[in-house]
Amino acid sequence: MAQAVEDWYKQMPVITRSYLTAAIVTTIGCSLEIISPYNLYLNPNLVVKQYQIWRLITNFLYFRKMDLDFLFHMFFLARYCKLLEENSFRGRTADFFYMLLFGATVLTTIVLVGGMIPYVSESFAKIIFLSNSLTFMMVYVWSKQNPFIHMSFLGLFTFTAAYLPWVLLGFSVLVGASAWVDLLGMIAGHAYYFLEDVYPKMTGRRPLKTPSFIKTLFADETVVVARPAEVRFAAPPVDELRR
Repeated sequence: MAQAVEDWYKQMPVITRSYLTAAIVTTIGCSLEIISPYNLYLNPNLVVKQYQIWRLITNFLYFRKMDLDFLFHMFFLARYCKLLEENSFRGRTADFFYMLLFGATVLTTIVLVGGMIPYVSESFAKIIFLSNSLTFMMVYVWSKQNPFIHMSFLGLFTFTAAYLPWVLLGFSVLVGASAWVDLLGMIAGHAYYFLEDVYPKMTGRRPLKTPSFIKTLFADETVVVARPAEVRFAAPPVDELRR
């Protein structure tokens, strides 16, 4: 059993493995009180005034308590992050990292701007960890890129992947979780999907082209497409040519 888990972990692509490891280590560290969540949450004042820049990253690593909800999000992180990196972004590690960076930036911007808008500022002020939203963004992007895959929710009903984010959003509401977290992930995911997949087809321009300095950070593997070997047929016998 342990060997199977180790093999499964080693076979993960680099970004998925790194993010999953950081999330698990951070959450366990907080549960054991080795790390304090108060040093991790998103606080604009501390970022700007005390230069605690790490909060822009650490708020995406903490997944609250070690409970069923934590396992639920770890499953979705491991599954859909891995599916995206191995399929849609195969051989494009830098592009995948840039997608996560874009999503994290959009989510942070929404929360910061929302915190300055009257009547909704209190709701946004309660969102101090965006890890669940970033996970939901990956689910949304995957569902948009694979809309016709048939899925089942807890064996109760079947649907296509295009409706997966809405099914999960409905489930979150039923169990009493905040719908804001999932909605933010859907907004960030749709922004990426539109700018990366829809807008280039409409205009021929790709606004989310990965910067060269990010590409230099990753040695993307070359995707080799196998081609059939050249086949040569022997000439027919002379007798057959004379017929």
